[in-house]
This record gives sequence, C-alpha cells and structure tokens, in this order.
Amino acid sequence: MTDLSQDATEHQGAIAEAETQDWGVFGRPLFLDEEARALSRVGVVDVGSNSVRLVVFDGAARSPAYFYNEKIMCGLGAGLRETGRLNPEGKVRAMSAIRRFQKLAQGMGIPPLTAVATAAVREAEDGPAFREEIERETGLSLWVIDGEEEARLSAQGVLLGWPEADGLVCDIGGSSMELAMVRNGEVGKRVTSPLGPLKLQGLKGGRQGLKDHIAPIMKELAETMGTAHPRIYLVGGSWRAIARIDMERRNYPLHVLHEYRMSSRSVTDTIKFIRKSNMDELRSKTGTSSSRMSLVPIASEVLRQLVRTFHPKEICVSSYGIREGMLYEQMPQSVRARDPLIEACRFSEMKDARLPGFGKQLHAFIEPIFKARQYEKMRLIRAACLLHDVTWRAHPDYRAEVCFDNATRANLGGLTHKERIFLGLALLHRYKNSRDNTPFANLIEMLSDKEIRDAEVLGKAMRFGAMFAVDVPTDLAKIAYFPKKKELVLSLRPEAEDLFGEVTNARFQSLANSLGAKTEVRHLRY
Repeated sequence: MTDLSQDATEHQGAIAEAETQDWGVFGRPLFLDEEARALSRVGVVDVGSNSVRLVVFDGAARSPAYFYNEKIMCGLGAGLRETGRLNPEGKVRAMSAIRRFQKLAQGMGIPPLTAVATAAVREAEDGPAFREEIERETGLSLWVIDGEEEARLSAQGVLLGWPEADGLVCDIGGSSMELAMVRNGEVGKRVTSPLGPLKLQGLKGGRQGLKDHIAPIMKELAETMGTAHPRIYLVGGSWRAIARIDMERRNYPLHVLHEYRMSSRSVTDTIKFIRKSNMDELRSKTGTSSSRMSLVPIASEVLRQLVRTFHPKEICVSSYGIREGMLYEQMPQSVRARDPLIEACRFSEMKDARLPGFGKQLHAFIEPIFKARQYEKMRLIRAACLLHDVTWRAHPDYRAEVCFDNATRANLGGLTHKERIFLGLALLHRYKNSRDNTPFANLIEMLSDKEIRDAEVLGKAMRFGAMFAVDVPTDLAKIAYFPKKKELVLSLRPEAEDLFGEVTNARFQSLANSLGAKTEVRHLRY
C-alpha cells in the first residue's frame, strides 16, 4: 500500500470513529470534514483567573498553527480569597474582551467559539451570574470546568507537543495550581490546589508566612501524586515569566520558551536572582507585563517548594496548555499518534515549497548516508527534507539565514532546543557551504562538534540532492556510503548522465569533503 492510500484509509477510519463518538461540548472535529479541512479555523476562549485569551488555531491538525492570539490581563480572581466574589473591574474588562473576541471571530468567519472558565469563575459566588451575563450579552456559552478537568485538559495540551511526555504536568493559573500525571500518551491521576498567586496575595507574615502557607498544601499534593516523576512540565504564564528570567540570568541565546529546560539547581539560582533583583528592570529586560511580573515573586516561592518537594531530574517549560488540550480533545487516536514535528513540516511544505512532495523523494535519495542513525536523528533528517525549500522566496543573499531563523523560532512541536538548532544549521548548509561569519554563532556553539558536523553533512546532502534532480532522484541514481572505507559512491543511470553537471559534481564533492570521504561515480549500463 502506498503512503497516500494508507493516509486515505486512516482518514476514512477516523471519520467512521467520529460518527459514533460523543464529543460533548466540543462538537464534531472539524478536520474530519473534507470541505472544511482546508479552511477550518478553531477559536478557543480561555477565561482564567488572571487573563482572558482568544486563540484561533489555523487548521485543526496534529500540529496546528496559531492564526490569532490575543490576551487581556483582567485579574478576575484578584481579591477572591477575601471577598468570595469576582473582581468588579476584572468583570468589566473580561466582558469587553469577550465582546471583542466574538466580533473578531465573526470577522474571521470561524465557527462558534468554544469557551471555558477556570478557578475564579467556578469558585466565586457571583460566578454563575457572570456566566449568564456573558451569554446574555454576547451569546457565548461559557463552560465552567472543575479543577481535575482543568488538569486533564492542560495535560493533553502537553501531549499535543510531547506525545512521549513522561512525568508530572503542573499548570499554574491565577487562583489555582493543577497537577496531572502523563505517560504513554495518557493522562493519569490529577488534582487541583489553591496555590495560584492571585489567591496567595495578601497573606500575612511576608515571605515566611507565604512559605508556611504553601508547605502543608505541597506536602498533601506529594502524598496524593507521589514524587517519583522524572520531569515536571510547567504550564502557565507565571511559570513562563520565571523561565524567561532564567534565560536572562543565564544569558541564554535562544528565546523560545517552549521546550526550554531547567535543572532544579537552575530554578533555585533563579529564584535567588529574583529576590535580589529590581522587578521593574527585570520586566523591561524580559518583556513581561507589569501585572504578570507582580505575581512572579509569589509564583517563584510556589515553584521553589514544588521543586524541593518533588525532586524532578528535569523541568520543562510548555507553551501548550488548556487551549491546546481542548483541540487535542477533538483528535481521534489515529491523529494523536502522529509525530507533531513531521506533521508541521508536511503542512509547511504543502503550503510554501516550490514542489510540494519532493521532500519525501529527497529523503529517500539521501537516506543511505544516514542509515546507521538512531530514530530521533532520523526524524530530524526527515523534517529537514520536508523544510528544505520552504523559504525559497527569501532573497538569495539571506536565504540561508532565513532558513536557520525559521527552524529555530518557528511554531514546531516535538523539538528540543538543541534539535531546533541542529535543524536550522542543516537548512543553512542546504543553501550555503560555509557557516563563516554567520550571525547565529552563539546558538551553533550549543551543539557538540559531532552534531555540527552531522548537520553540515545533512545540509550538503540536501544541497546536492535538490540540485541533482527536481522530480524523483531515486529513479535516476543511487547513493551509497561506506563509513569504514570512507567512500561515497554515486551510481548514475544512463538517462541521468546529463544531470550530473559541473555544479552538481562540485556539490557532490563538497558533501564528500564534509564526510571526510573519497568519491566514486559509477556509470550504469542496462
């Protein structure tokens, strides 16, 4: 069975599955409707304790793009602990934001928005009345979810970006903090707690009073969830603000929060750094809003005790959370199981490449050079081939740099920071032999010498293969690489003789030089 027919069979199976499944408040998945598939945009409104946000996903596929993203810091949960009611000013701002979001959605021609509310609305005594007011004034139905459901959806958002996630998802909002176990693509035990920084504001006793308040709650969470988790995945704006400060403290060169990783020691050092820093200066340096930065000292104390209690080997930052989890909710298992990196690269190739589909042919042509590589490296090679031509519209003098920048900063899931840089460097070499004087030297230095060499080899292999033929290069020639003998062999069919011209040969030799190999060109005869 060909890949295309297999994809079609899987798609029909997904449709059949969807027809018999109850999708609850989310409705039938839009991506299963062939007519809507190319145009589908899914809008999600998240009414949180601190912010109200609209996200419009472009295409409800395995790795969706963010078509539109707007956040208003409303502070609905400010003062909730003292008054039991929503912040009056926050209600006015939230209503104004939701009206705007409804108008925007209508202008974009997207289906009805899906909207959820979390801790502040569910806990406030005037939460039900506020929900009714929203529906009366805007027509938007607001689904108020409980803490465990919030934890589940946030964990599903993490799975959208990391299908192999294994550990504890920790989602901090304004009024609550949720924990959920993830492993083998499934969400396990989950729990909610009142450890949101808005709810912790105003506690008596200063830092010691805050510490004493958090400690017994954290201990109870550990007793419920256990502490044998290899890593913690951090979800939420306060965590991202702390991670951005960690980058500033370390002078970390790649300012991409998703998949940013910290050790327990790094978190401890950053919390000490926060305590002794001028918060206005930190806000300016990191581009953090004043309302978000005001919560950072409280959130950092929560994080300190979280790390000290659960002892994770690694702390990972996720930009995906409840909104992405709502999208993941609609996906059949056949879609969830796909690699988010490869799916995103396929979509990018389809949308932007000169010859959509050639990436697969290019991969088949150069694959013999890399056959001994492990799976993770092979998926990067596959991704690079799919992306090898998507920036062709850039000015030729800057195309290599645009490739690098695109790979390292694009909205791609399933990539570590080092893998982003590897992919970017390979694509840079797809268009340029030398990386001398590149403006990305500080990023490239994050790779080992072997990783830099492997990326150069991959880039030069794509550079040769993309020029050798523009249709199906495997029908015209075969590449064989013998690492022990250090030999690179190209076997040409008769009809390919004219394609192996002067510049093509030069690129073949450049590839061999990067491998440290001698070359042989064999001319096949029928």
